[in-house]
Amino acid sequence: MSLMSHRPADGGRKDIYAELPLINNERLKFDSVTPFVPSYVKRNVSLSMNPSQAYASRVEGRQILLDNPARDSKTKKEREEKRAKRAAERARKAAGVMGLQEGKRKGLWLLQKEDTKFSLFLPLHSLWLGYMSELLGLSPPPPTRHADPAATIPGAAGMHAKLIKADFHGSVVTVWKSKNPCLVGLSGIVVHETENTFKVITPMDQLKLIPKQNSVFVFAVPLYATSTVPPLPSSSVQTAQTVLDMPHIEFELYGNHFCFRAAERAGRKFKHKETIEL
Repeated sequence: MSLMSHRPADGGRKDIYAELPLINNERLKFDSVTPFVPSYVKRNVSLSMNPSQAYASRVEGRQILLDNPARDSKTKKEREEKRAKRAAERARKAAGVMGLQEGKRKGLWLLQKEDTKFSLFLPLHSLWLGYMSELLGLSPPPPTRHADPAATIPGAAGMHAKLIKADFHGSVVTVWKSKNPCLVGLSGIVVHETENTFKVITPMDQLKLIPKQNSVFVFAVPLYATSTVPPLPSSSVQTAQTVLDMPHIEFELYGNHFCFRAAERAGRKFKHKETIEL
């Protein structure tokens, strides 16, 4: 059995320029007196709600997207990121900012043998003592020598949160425990801190590189506020003293959980840990 279909004489084609059919016996009009969108909404909205109220609350004064906006391709985003990175690199070079790798190539972190003198870094240590006095809000020394020092010790809980984010350049650190017995007892002024090491100048005028991993350090902060003015280099040998020569408070520093740069540590949130192993 065969099926027969009927095809119009014009091949099913319609004139796209023909007049639109009447809607409710009315011709569609576009003018400013009767705009299309309000009239269409009010005429075709569901009868369950007020058409005028629906138009005023959902349509009037709003931008309605009739289709999904065009999305930027992944290649375009990567190209824009590379362009922004190159612009930032050019701006950094124009400002004269030197990167870490470039500084290593030019030897900025290398000390000459004549510069590895403990006395040369005593003014830096004095600046660090003043920095600790302001950071921890230490009280001035008592007028009498026989005053009870326990009454002036600040709260340890508040000190821990500040010290963990503090800058240790200029502090005196000592290796208390270590898996490498050769490091135990090393002490000196920190002249450079990296992510995994402390570079210190010992009282014997030696430059030592101490790894943070598998080591426990001890450092001290002054008990009373000190002056922020460093001593003159000419008189530093006779009059300058370290924090160990004055009333101080000692803290333990676990290197395994301190492997961060000073800039990263300032904005990092540390979690309290009950037990810490080497």
